[in-house]
Amino acid sequence: MNESDRRKMERFDLKLPTKLSWTGRDNEQKSVELMTNNICAGGAYLLTDRPLSKGTEVEIDLILELDRLLELRGQQSHINVSGSVIRTDQRGMAVCFDREYNISPYKIIDI
Repeated sequence: MNESDRRKMERFDLKLPTKLSWTGRDNEQKSVELMTNNICAGGAYLLTDRPLSKGTEVEIDLILELDRLLELRGQQSHINVSGSVIRTDQRGMAVCFDREYNISPYKIIDI
């Protein structure tokens, strides 16, 4: 996606809890919980003082509260997308989403 396409998408100042996962240099799976600062259909800006390197491929779980829908009140859903880090700065990192995504109920598993 080029710069002009990204700017055509409406951006929302939306704070969403997010789980970010990636494969580290040691080939181990890593993950961290972050918060979005803003989001659009093509990507999100994530707040962190330890951004990943530009080009890092990531899996993202965006957690959504569904309180606005009566029949789903009190439940959560999540959107799982993949993408890559395209920019970093002192406040965080921008991630460009791939076209593939999955929306499903969010279930907390008790151990």
